[in-house]
Amino acid sequence: MYQNKKVIVVMPAFNAALTLEKTVHEIPEWVDEVILTDDASTDNTIAVAQKLGIQHILKHDQNKGYGGNQKTCYNKALTLEGDIIIMLHPDYQYTPKLIPSMVNLIAQDLYPVVLGSRILGKGALRGGMPCYKYIANRLLTFIQNLLIGQKLSEYHTGYRAFSKDALKAINFNDNSDDFIFDNQMLAQLVYKDFEIAEVTCPTKYFEEASSINFKRSAVYGLGCMLVSIKFRLNKWGIIKLAMFK
Repeated sequence: MYQNKKVIVVMPAFNAALTLEKTVHEIPEWVDEVILTDDASTDNTIAVAQKLGIQHILKHDQNKGYGGNQKTCYNKALTLEGDIIIMLHPDYQYTPKLIPSMVNLIAQDLYPVVLGSRILGKGALRGGMPCYKYIANRLLTFIQNLLIGQKLSEYHTGYRAFSKDALKAINFNDNSDDFIFDNQMLAQLVYKDFEIAEVTCPTKYFEEASSINFKRSAVYGLGCMLVSIKFRLNKWGIIKLAMFK
């Protein structure tokens, strides 16, 4: 418990056997529950998770995608009645050492949503973020801020913490099962008027860290633009989409 709130870390995993142990060892001991959902990995992610004593290990028999994996994680966390839920990638691209800072902002009722931003500060390129991804991130974020009416440093981080109320307020189960899921969640949260905080997160790119190729990145970028356009049209009352109910 942290400030009398139950804290749960969820990890959507796919072929994370090489980095899982390092990630888990840096999760604070006061975290109440850890959930790992294995998305039909072809390595021994499940065996490593069992060896590490992770409390809740879930397995998809067929790959459901990054978004589909998160849905399983969040639904399980809500079933366990978590008050604060942190999504942490098990590939060690994001440091678990930021969990106390992110949790505290929610536990103190300052913000219901906290993002670990790779763009705040100057470490993104130094940490190995490919130049084309950095440029695309900055451009997409600029356009999305205009359309959505926010001032976030980035919409594309995979390091996120949510209050229970924030997760319950949005219809995340109807979102995409692909990478665009993250962007849809943020648009839904902003639409519901949840304040979003950001903390500087060190960037780490290395061979074992998960990443998507240029083609999938381009498709993802176009999808993000479409989400923001739908958000604005919905705000203006031109269309009415179920994802924003």
